[in-house]
Amino acid sequence: MAIKIVMSQEDIRRTLARIAHEIIERNRTADNLVLVGIYTRGVPLATRLGTCIAGFEGTAIPIGSLDISLHRDDLSSLTRQPLLHGTDIPVDINGKAVILVDDVLYTGRSARAAMDALIELGRPQSIQLAVLIDRGHREMPIRTDYVGKNMPSSRDEQVRVRLQETDSIDEVAIITMTNGIPAGNKPDNIGRSNGSKDGTRQ
Repeated sequence: MAIKIVMSQEDIRRTLARIAHEIIERNRTADNLVLVGIYTRGVPLATRLGTCIAGFEGTAIPIGSLDISLHRDDLSSLTRQPLLHGTDIPVDINGKAVILVDDVLYTGRSARAAMDALIELGRPQSIQLAVLIDRGHREMPIRTDYVGKNMPSSRDEQVRVRLQETDSIDEVAIITMTNGIPAGNKPDNIGRSNGSKDGTRQ
């Protein structure tokens, strides 16, 4: 297994600051924004973006967390039931510009599930998608509004995002697989559509 670090702690910090600026520029004001992180690593990323925007604009942005587990389209095929985290959005999203935040955009299925879960809670003025990494290989007509880094990859590679809040380190790595399975990992532990415990997205 070969591991290549493609984003460092400083790279991630600068990237989130840029995305925060882009969100402000596109929406013209922060007054109507709500940031919603998708479990797992989308949640700390949303918090960091909220901190950046608050620093730039001088106003606090509502930040929520979204559990998409029960909206996945592969529930019937899972060998293990997904771990439920619960959704916590502190404001009414009706008429708001909601920014969904995730670590990696891959097939688009997690983003679709997130929109389904969000719409059950209200009717936002708009739903926008911000991701740290877009690795391509879309299976659904989903696109990002804000992307930290476009990272073309093969389906035999994993993109691993690790953050201080969940993994005690900030970095993004590409893991080259051996025979389709990373060394030391079992098949059941990789390729989960809502992110695995170690931050990999196959």
